[in-house]
Amino acid sequence: MAELTCCQRVRRVLNRQEPDRIPHFEWLFARNVREAICPGCKSHNDFAVKMGHDAILVGPDFQKEQVGPTQWRSEWGYVDDYGNEEHGVEVESPIKEMADFESYSPPEPHAPGRYDTVEWAVREFKGDKAIGVHLNDVFSIPRSLMGMENLLLTIASDPELVKALVDMSVEINLAMAKEVAARGADFIWTGDDYAYNTGPMMSPDHFRDLFYPGLRRVIGGFRELGLPVIKHTDGYLWPIIDMIIDSGISCLDPIDPQAGMDLSEVKAKYGHRIALKGNVDCAHTLSYAAVEEVVEETKQAIGKGAPGGGFILSSSNSIHASVKPANYLAMLDTLKEYGRYPICL
Repeated sequence: MAELTCCQRVRRVLNRQEPDRIPHFEWLFARNVREAICPGCKSHNDFAVKMGHDAILVGPDFQKEQVGPTQWRSEWGYVDDYGNEEHGVEVESPIKEMADFESYSPPEPHAPGRYDTVEWAVREFKGDKAIGVHLNDVFSIPRSLMGMENLLLTIASDPELVKALVDMSVEINLAMAKEVAARGADFIWTGDDYAYNTGPMMSPDHFRDLFYPGLRRVIGGFRELGLPVIKHTDGYLWPIIDMIIDSGISCLDPIDPQAGMDLSEVKAKYGHRIALKGNVDCAHTLSYAAVEEVVEETKQAIGKGAPGGGFILSSSNSIHASVKPANYLAMLDTLKEYGRYPICL
């Protein structure tokens, strides 16, 4: 096969076809690891370009103000603590009960400047790199606005409030999807985690009643706009995986090995319906193992995920601050050596 552009390569994979080679990109790349590999690198996307990643990843632009040494209040009204990481954890949330929701005003999806970064990515990379835009589906916005513990309690105590938050998330994200589709985005990725290593954060019945209808609506809306969807969720998904697949996603990420999710099993059962992304273990292998173990696990992921196409190789979540730079490079070098079709290990 002739050499494809990165965009063509990702598009073929999301259509469950074989590309010229397995594509690669990561949702997050910690600053310390970027700097160790590529000193002077300015940002995640600067690093992605220099390292030859297949996608540029952007999102709508939301304002935030610093309220502590490592804490920032978002335009949504919740406060994240970032510590030393690129991704924050909510420590303060604006909604505790229905009365708070009824007086709450979310950010305006059509605000001036909301899509400046998306427009920059399209100007710079359209037709070369695949341009992925991070939106949400049905869990992350309710979790951020209520806090994880309060949301999980509210699933049992006030399901109508949960439904209202899910509906708000769906409406806002569909409005934003129309904006990014009109600007030339290539795909959507959503990062709403639903599960722990031991199972879903809520019962399958609660997921089916409170979250699944909205999930089908928002994923269906993305797809109607011509935007394939990569759905990220860590954890042990088997009790709810059929609903996730049935929502209409294009690709599931990261098939979490720490939670016992086996890439070959998911490929065998669902590979005719969705593409897969993952799943070199970033909790142990990329962080603490020897280079030789990284090479072996990367080859195993290629062998399980690549046959027949529809596979993106990446870590099992992100390249966080504890990942050894040499181990990430070993994963990348192994992909370059063994990731060209026809696959031969």
